[in-house]
Amino acid sequence: MIRIITGSAKGKRLLTLEGEATRPTTQRVKEAIFSALQFDIEGRRVLDLFGGCGQMGLEALSRGAVSAMFIDSAAEAMAIIKENAQKTDFFKCSRFLISDYRSYIRKAAGRDVYDLIFIDPPYASDAAADAVARILEAKLAADGCLFVVESGAPLDTEENRALLSEFLVIKAARYSKSYVTILQKKGEHL
Repeated sequence: MIRIITGSAKGKRLLTLEGEATRPTTQRVKEAIFSALQFDIEGRRVLDLFGGCGQMGLEALSRGAVSAMFIDSAAEAMAIIKENAQKTDFFKCSRFLISDYRSYIRKAAGRDVYDLIFIDPPYASDAAADAVARILEAKLAADGCLFVVESGAPLDTEENRALLSEFLVIKAARYSKSYVTILQKKGEHL
């Protein structure tokens, strides 16, 4: 069972998709992520790029983020995200789009800017580093933007060295099958 951990929607249960289509972040991993972010959420504009059930973006809203954009390529997942946004009373400060991540990033370039970005693609897709690179190229990340990347393999590889040089690594940890990397985009003040 997935719940909002803390904040204004603390304890609210979230719906998830049945079956293996999505892999929600476990409570343990979510607690570790938000423990690392706890003082860096308030007032942020959030992008939940592979929305699933929307729990990461909704948790951020519960903790004081001002808005969230939820992207998922599956209509069934988006229906669950919208229902969860209604249940947690965050529907009005949320936007929703059924889209492939590449298409969304391309279309949002020059239009949308975020301060906190969650990237949790299906592990088999190997899309985590690609999504980070595309977001940087499209200038969707504000200076100091935090990226929370969940992947099935470490992000810190030789092929990603140039990409990671754009960031400060705040946290890199493994939780069972999940690798969590929290990055902060370098800018004028970093």
